[in-house]
Amino acid sequence: MPWLPGVLLAGAAALTSWGIHTLIPVIPLLTAAIALGIVVGQLPIARPALGGSLAPGISVASKGFMRLGVVLLGLKLSLTDIAGLGWPSVLLIVGVVLLAFVGTIGLGRTLGLPGHQPLLVATGFSICGASAIGAMSGVVRAKDEETATPVALVTLCGTLAIAVLPLLWHPLGLTNEQFGHWVGASVHDVGQVIATAQIAGPAALAVAIVVKLTRIVMLAPMVAIVASIERRRHIAAVANDDDGERPPIVPLFVLGFLAMILVRTLLPVPDAAIEVADAVQTALLAMALFGLGSAVRLSELMRTGWRALLVGLLSWALIAALALAAVVLS
Repeated sequence: MPWLPGVLLAGAAALTSWGIHTLIPVIPLLTAAIALGIVVGQLPIARPALGGSLAPGISVASKGFMRLGVVLLGLKLSLTDIAGLGWPSVLLIVGVVLLAFVGTIGLGRTLGLPGHQPLLVATGFSICGASAIGAMSGVVRAKDEETATPVALVTLCGTLAIAVLPLLWHPLGLTNEQFGHWVGASVHDVGQVIATAQIAGPAALAVAIVVKLTRIVMLAPMVAIVASIERRRHIAAVANDDDGERPPIVPLFVLGFLAMILVRTLLPVPDAAIEVADAVQTALLAMALFGLGSAVRLSELMRTGWRALLVGLLSWALIAALALAAVVLS
């Protein structure tokens, strides 16, 4: 089992991240996992192993576990809760996601980000952070180096949001619920949303979580659309090659994600089952995000990543502005 050492390392990293989160609750567990991966990836003593004996297991974690985690993420979502926001609010949230997605792709292409990076940055910033980046990178078969920079950017900006958004809460004249709505519509990762919104109290946190989960629902159609485009491109490229492996019309993990949403919406799932699924999902995503973080090379990012950093900061400002406009209009 050549994958075992890498998986064990990812598991140990997930446990360490849980310990960090327990000691310092303001640090979201998944953010700690990514940061730990980034730190390990910078250690010269660790790099030969990460590219050698640990590579198969790290790949299993960052790709396979990511997809399983996304499937279980669907159990957090109930269409009933989302409908409770009211259709005007839901439509505004969808509009924010779409405008941020398209705007970030435009920024990335204008500033010359290579390969799939504009798409991955747009996916992470507009939908649900590093988890969305991991899901989308599997669909477009992005290289590790293409995925690493967006993961680093979405972690950086999501962490900044925990500190910056609360400072703007009162100057912007937002009520507690409006602040929660703004946080849920603009902050990237679920853990970062919780860490930011809880400052304004339980009512703000409740609104923030529902709004954030509404954004996460957008992961399925966005990934499915991109998968369909990739399939058409692949078919055109291998039209004369019967051995070419065509990407699926809709990735299997996306179907699983949608199935879990329907289960949570239509069936009386026991609270104990939800808690177990949430713990497993968090563990899987922590292991996956550690793997993604370990591919980040900060030295290369500092030498060549100024354009990516600028795109990330502009995208962060864009989605915050769009989300604030949506709060004012709702």
